[in-house]
Amino acid sequence: MKELLLIIIAYLIGSIPTALIISKKFFGVDIRDYGSGNMGATNTFRVLGSKYGTIVMVLDILKGAVAVALYNFLPYYFSPDMELYRTNFMIGLGLAAVAGHIFPIFADFKGGKGVATLFGMLLAVQPVVAISCVGVFLIVLYVTRYVSLSSILAALFLPICVLWIWNEHEILYRIFALLVASLVILTHQKNIGRILRGVESRVPILKHRDRRKSRRRND
Repeated sequence: MKELLLIIIAYLIGSIPTALIISKKFFGVDIRDYGSGNMGATNTFRVLGSKYGTIVMVLDILKGAVAVALYNFLPYYFSPDMELYRTNFMIGLGLAAVAGHIFPIFADFKGGKGVATLFGMLLAVQPVVAISCVGVFLIVLYVTRYVSLSSILAALFLPICVLWIWNEHEILYRIFALLVASLVILTHQKNIGRILRGVESRVPILKHRDRRKSRRRND
């Protein structure tokens, strides 16, 4: 019963519509009426700029991490022989937060794609793997400025880390990694189509780098 209550709380934490709150408070608009219509960090970067996109991304990451940390309210999970159950419960809490982000009860069940919240969850469950994935994300973002492509490749790197690089033996953890990669690809189908057509929007970062490249080409 206590576990169920905490999972509901995790879902409610994930349902906090950070992008919607930021867009309405500072711009007086609904972020879902602009860009891709998505209530996530990527669309916030695209519509409101890098400053507010970064704020939303950090807050969405925190939602996943805070949700996972709810297991601390159940002291018996600290027992050494409860390690497996603790990990599974942490994953359950994190997935509840991700579900809340994608289908937020506070925003008519129209949310974002859950990548940042997934990362926050992974950071709390397995920080080494999370940092490896964010490294892939940042490299791809620096090269392409596509947040969507960066998210997809980082998500695909997760099962590579879990299944081969670190060779985790826990079967539920392996299934989780594969499900995360599948979920990210599923929620980014439109982005994949736009990337293939060459019409996907790039986030407004690294503009100075692009200007320097443009000047070199014109010289």
